[in-house]
Amino acid sequence: MNTYITLLRGINVGGHKKVPMAILRELLSKAGFINVKTYIQSGNIVFQSLENQTKKIEKEIQQLIDFHFGFSVSIIVKTKLELQTIFDNCVFSNEKKIKSYFILLDSIPNAKYVKEVEAISFENEEFSIINNCLYFYSSTGYGRTKFNMATFEKKLKVNATSRNYNTINKLLQLA
Repeated sequence: MNTYITLLRGINVGGHKKVPMAILRELLSKAGFINVKTYIQSGNIVFQSLENQTKKIEKEIQQLIDFHFGFSVSIIVKTKLELQTIFDNCVFSNEKKIKSYFILLDSIPNAKYVKEVEAISFENEEFSIINNCLYFYSSTGYGRTKFNMATFEKKLKVNATSRNYNTINKLLQLA
């Protein structure tokens, strides 16, 4: 039995793409996922499955959501070990780490694109890309940044979703 953390992107924001967590838990349980738990309303799911391929799980959950709710969402599935490794590999000091964001990428971007993106610089903002995570910190707070995840996705040619330190920490505890 494997433990997975699934992150949905862009649901329950401003009344768009509404996905009630109770319905989502029921939907995933009926599909055969075990011990399904959700955390807050932004699409954080922890469950167990006998399946050992995250891409298959992503596709299955995408299809379930599309069929049941009538829209598509980006989904990133990580094993507990993968998410723990991402969390542990954060390059920032502990003081910065607790105020940082983890932008999880659906794949490891091409080194050429990473090198191009690493040339981007904004005042009061720091980021580092390690494998399939972009670690982001802003001394002025995430809401006041020039950082734009869509721009980084486009330049890195990946899909991504972001979570703050507290959410990643809580998901690891739930897992």
